[in-house]
Amino acid sequence: MSLVLQVNIRVKPEKLDSFMQQVLENAKAARSEPGCRQFEVLVSPDDNTSLMLFEVYDDQKAFDAHQAGEAFKKYLANAVPLLASRERHFWNKAL
Repeated sequence: MSLVLQVNIRVKPEKLDSFMQQVLENAKAARSEPGCRQFEVLVSPDDNTSLMLFEVYDDQKAFDAHQAGEAFKKYLANAVPLLASRERHFWNKAL
């Protein structure tokens, strides 16, 4: 069963360029991880400080491996402090 993560993000406007570099780097690394089926960085057409990450993993084990990886740890340490807010929502594919 697939595990989907939707992350709604609001970036501090003065930190947007730095954040974008880091989130895109994390997304690229995640896409090459076993068990990661999709990792998209989406930007609101009305407000470039409003983003959504859409991530699809094979299962919880694949997601846990992603979070244990060096790319995610770097993102967590360097990019998350640039945020005004962050909300995570997990979803499972309906059968």
